[in-house]
Amino acid sequence: MTQIASDSGAQERDKWQALWRGFKGRCPKCGEGKIFRAYLKVNDTCPSCGEELFHQRADDAPPYFTIMIVGHIIGGGMLYVEEVNDNLPLWIHMAIWPALTVILALTLLPRIKGALVGLQWALRMHGFGEAETPAVLARA
Repeated sequence: MTQIASDSGAQERDKWQALWRGFKGRCPKCGEGKIFRAYLKVNDTCPSCGEELFHQRADDAPPYFTIMIVGHIIGGGMLYVEEVNDNLPLWIHMAIWPALTVILALTLLPRIKGALVGLQWALRMHGFGEAETPAVLARA
């Protein structure tokens, strides 16, 4: 008779620490190695500890969360500026808000993707952690 391992016996990973490390662009396991080899390209393995990172499946979630966050910040900022100073020339609005939107989106996108990869690692999603729990624990 064979017993299959479950994740209940595996050591729990700190979700908030993994999120924070990913947000900073660091490996969710060790916090030392860089998670990205390019702007949004995730390393296959951590250059510091060797943790496999190719399992990640961030897909469309980082752009979705980035758009949601940037939209609320820029939209709220536009409403606030218009409320405080309603006679600001239109050309100033045309210069500030699109530039601020692009800068904020390009700054947040890799950070949000890193945080989501860290969360996937902490929750053992998409193959993260399979090597730690062997398929066969004991034979009877």
